Amino acid sequence: MNKEFWDNKNVLVTGAGGFKGSHLVEELSKTNANIISLVRDFDPKSYFEIQKLGEKSTVVIGDLKDPVKMADILSKYEITSIFHLGAQPIVTTALLNPRETLESNIMGTVNILEAARLYSKVKEIVMVSSDKAYGPCETMPYNEEERLQGKAPYDVSKSCADLIAQMYANVYDIPVTISRCANVFGPGDLNWNRIIPGMIKAIIQNNVFEIRSDGKMIREYIYVKDAVAGYISLSENINKTGGEAFNIASQNVMSVLELVERTSKALEKKVNYEILNQARAEIPEQRLDGSKIKNIIGWEAKTKFEEAIKDTFQWYKSIFKD
Repeated sequence: MNKEFWDNKNVLVTGAGGFKGSHLVEELSKTNANIISLVRDFDPKSYFEIQKLGEKSTVVIGDLKDPVKMADILSKYEITSIFHLGAQPIVTTALLNPRETLESNIMGTVNILEAARLYSKVKEIVMVSSDKAYGPCETMPYNEEERLQGKAPYDVSKSCADLIAQMYANVYDIPVTISRCANVFGPGDLNWNRIIPGMIKAIIQNNVFEIRSDGKMIREYIYVKDAVAGYISLSENINKTGGEAFNIASQNVMSVLELVERTSKALEKKVNYEILNQARAEIPEQRLDGSKIKNIIGWEAKTKFEEAIKDTFQWYKSIFKD
């Protein structure tokens, strides 16, 4: 991170109270940036609250679906930089409530970018998308030239938001860059439906870990601190990254059962699991080609999976003691 880049910048982080957003606020708080944390509601158990990140930023309560509120935030706080992470992020929730997911993820993105279009002081925007935006694809790994063709509700919401960001960049010359990230894990993720939090919780509580799929689905996993470093690098290099999409990859590619095995070995803990084979509307394999971001701005993930999973496990142990 180039700390001087952030001197006296007014930085808006949407979804600041969430898993990835809170780590981003924590990292930016090491600079002299003025951080505005947009939070929809408080969770006393969240990483944001545990790390007292509200004391290191200005907390604003608001919903991305409110266009007037978004415009007011940008003008009131004279925002110069935006990290747009706010979203409904849970795949299973999206299946149950597609309308809320589509409204939050698509129109929330429109509201942020439209406010930026009308407010000329914004110099850099990072729109955090996902590898899910690509949808099913015959060729692997995904590269940035692939069509975005999500099928399931969450995937569609990310495809649409991604395309909308490209539209604002290309038509309105808004300084936005898009990050398409692998599956993020690390301290602070309290969504137990996700595989790594669910597995670690089962280990700590000595329960059976229920695998929703057949265990053969292949995914790529990236440590949250690496993901955040990628977002920050994209923003700091907006002169090279503006108007472009970049994969945030890690090379930690494995099936669900391989993930269980590697976690068990790294932690020296037995994982008791049961395969439910109930997953639906999920893509069999997803992994990313990370060469574009490395070639253009020299960024790549640095944390080894075994090191990251050990750090993550220790954090979960600490919260279950409380």
